[in-house]
Amino acid sequence: MNSEAIVVFSFRVCLSAYLAGFASSIVFVRRERVANFFGFSCAGIGGLAGCAASLCALAYGATPTLAVWPFKMPLFTFTIHLDALACFFILVISLLTIAISIYSQGYVTQYYGIKNVSVLAAFFNLLVFCNTLVFCADNAAFFLITWEMMALVAYLLVSFEHEESRTRQAGFLFFAMSHIGTGCLILGFLLLFRATGNFDFLAFHFIGASLSPMERNAAFLLFLIGFGVKAGIIPLHIWLPEAHPVAPSNVSALMSGVLIKSGVYGLVRVLWDFMGTPPVWWGITILLVGSVSALLGVLYALVEHNLKRLLAFHSIENIGIILMGLGASLMFSSFHHPVLAALALMAGLYHTINHACFKALLFLGAGAVLRATKTKSMEELGGLIKKMPWTAFFFLLGSVAISGLPPLNGFVSEWLTYQALLQGFSTTERLVRLIFPIAGALLALTGALAAACFVKAVGISFLAMPRSPEAESAEEAPSSMLLGMLVLALACVMLGLFPSTFLPLLDPICQGLLGQAISARVIGGNGWMLTALGLEQGSISTLGMVSLFLALLPLPWVSWLLFSRKAPHSIGETWDCGLDRLTPQMEYTATAYSKPLRMIFRALYRPRRQVEADFEVSRYFTKSIRFETHIEPTFEKLIYEPLHRAILRVSQRLRWIQAGSLNTYLLYIFITLLLLLLWEKIR
Repeated sequence: MNSEAIVVFSFRVCLSAYLAGFASSIVFVRRERVANFFGFSCAGIGGLAGCAASLCALAYGATPTLAVWPFKMPLFTFTIHLDALACFFILVISLLTIAISIYSQGYVTQYYGIKNVSVLAAFFNLLVFCNTLVFCADNAAFFLITWEMMALVAYLLVSFEHEESRTRQAGFLFFAMSHIGTGCLILGFLLLFRATGNFDFLAFHFIGASLSPMERNAAFLLFLIGFGVKAGIIPLHIWLPEAHPVAPSNVSALMSGVLIKSGVYGLVRVLWDFMGTPPVWWGITILLVGSVSALLGVLYALVEHNLKRLLAFHSIENIGIILMGLGASLMFSSFHHPVLAALALMAGLYHTINHACFKALLFLGAGAVLRATKTKSMEELGGLIKKMPWTAFFFLLGSVAISGLPPLNGFVSEWLTYQALLQGFSTTERLVRLIFPIAGALLALTGALAAACFVKAVGISFLAMPRSPEAESAEEAPSSMLLGMLVLALACVMLGLFPSTFLPLLDPICQGLLGQAISARVIGGNGWMLTALGLEQGSISTLGMVSLFLALLPLPWVSWLLFSRKAPHSIGETWDCGLDRLTPQMEYTATAYSKPLRMIFRALYRPRRQVEADFEVSRYFTKSIRFETHIEPTFEKLIYEPLHRAILRVSQRLRWIQAGSLNTYLLYIFITLLLLLLWEKIR
């Protein structure tokens, strides 16, 4: 059996397993334990088969095409093409599906007798199935159908706990924003169809040269908005911090790890595969959008006290980092530097899989905390490192990775992004070169703020004393949940320590889109080092860092043996400022931690506070003080609320069109048909 046959067989097993998981969950709708086991087990099997198919395709260069629907239709062909780009994103979703499926076996037990677990398992499989088809659809119509199915199923999963009004509102917002994005995608694909007369992706390859400048630019903006909504770029992000916190945590992990990456996939597919050499302003636009999204995402995360909302804003931040790599790649392509374009594209794609791993790990950790304490507020947590040591360890590891600290995977992809931006200053021309160091500085600031944010998340949530009875009585997560987190933790470690093993898998993508396979130039030192296209440009070795750390680790112990072993010592209570005892109310809070940053960035946050005090006898005898602080949602206030009011006003004025008369509606149809016929005749 050759590699192409292995890929086709494994991929069919993958899709069949997802459908089997969906069907078995529906069949056992009244037996929730059986539905849980079979539904998520089938999803895990599908993930394993998807990993096998994608790894085989990337390693051996197989790019098979297979038909999903055997019957031919005019303009529509329901075919799947497993090229390198599709297989990379299938690898991402398959890897996460394995870990989340294992985790879900224990996580969903909290819903037994309360919610219909079979529905959750069924729609989980259907979401993974649709998302996988999005990555490999080879026809615009087929792509849009699977795209809409993915959005619909994601809406149902976000609304799983629909009894709460906030959940229903978040689901509606996600659904509305998804359809705005889909409308832009339809218009964009219609522009491409107008030039080719065909919806097949094969006809779209490098079609940009045959479009007029106005059509190309219009298509670019439509696709940027359409895919940007799903990716959650600022200012199209408003659904993301609302939907992720209310969804079940296993769904949040899948959405943040994979679903928003479908927007990244769409941008890469359209801009690199279809549009050809771009004008320089396309790259500048994406680089600036990415920089703003990264910085504002982490700034909004810093003032969040809801653990899952904090992670949702960090998804916006990391999508911004990915877009910085993609924007730099487009700019290098505009200046005809294909090697640097490949380096920046590789950095963006590597951060895509890295973010999927550590963000899913963090959402799974947050889900374990929520399951144990029944609260998302960090102010009500604390002391969990003693109650949930393994969960705390995995969450800490994910925090180190997302902060871009060595030796984990986030550090590697951010370092590659830095190198691409720094190379841009010396290789591009005119004032455009100034954009690269500015973007690099914003990336550095983003990384520092991310580290500060996760000091807060880990410290306030897991350290000190419990600040609520629920945190006091918390218990460690079940073994299946810990095993799911372990899979992603190992992925973060392996992608960080051994990038030389994984970066060559990106060569087929760079070769196909840019004509450059550069992993051999990035990997140096017999696989121990990463370089910026050469040792003279700079290099790092995460494995070397770990080796040096392990070599120096015994030094403190040896120093203690030589100098301090016989010194007198005593054990006592933590210093408590002379008070009788320390209580949880005296602990540093998340609000206090972020106060300095709220003051520094007050122009962005526009904080409002209200202080109310009750007195017993006079104003000198305070009985209680109530303090409230609010952050003004800038984009909602400046963009979406005025837009909402304008739409309502227009809708009120057009209500007369809905007369309730069938004859009137038939007249509308007749007039529309007549106008279309006249337009076709004139054209």
